[in-house]
Amino acid sequence: MLIGIPPLLGPEFLATLRSMGHGDEIAIVDGNYPAADHARRLLRADGHGILSVVEAVLTVMPLDRAVPAALFRASLNNDPAQQGEIHRAIDALCARMAPGLPVVALSGEALYPRIRAAHAIVATSEMALFANVILRKGVIGSSG
Repeated sequence: MLIGIPPLLGPEFLATLRSMGHGDEIAIVDGNYPAADHARRLLRADGHGILSVVEAVLTVMPLDRAVPAALFRASLNNDPAQQGEIHRAIDALCARMAPGLPVVALSGEALYPRIRAAHAIVATSEMALFANVILRKGVIGSSG
């Protein structure tokens, strides 16, 4: 155990986050997503929902503020004009954890290739449908 690190982030998860570079993306997907088939690197977060995993990652990973968007999510029925309860919850969590950064709702056509290209995919046990999130890593600037 470490101080300030969510326990959900085990050694492999932390190593993956640490190995990501600026602009790399991590996809956190629901329990129905075919993560094993699509992942370049697969992390398991069995027993956890999408919200707890996204919150844990946003606790330790900076987001890319040099681009128009660094937070992406799926849309109900793959239609960016539609959202369900889980999407409202994702948006609220991201607004709290990353104020000022918009969450971009993607169509399935835009989302799925982006998940496949992600540095890593985290497979959760989330039961809500279309509950997939992509986070783009940023940098930690020099304090000097």
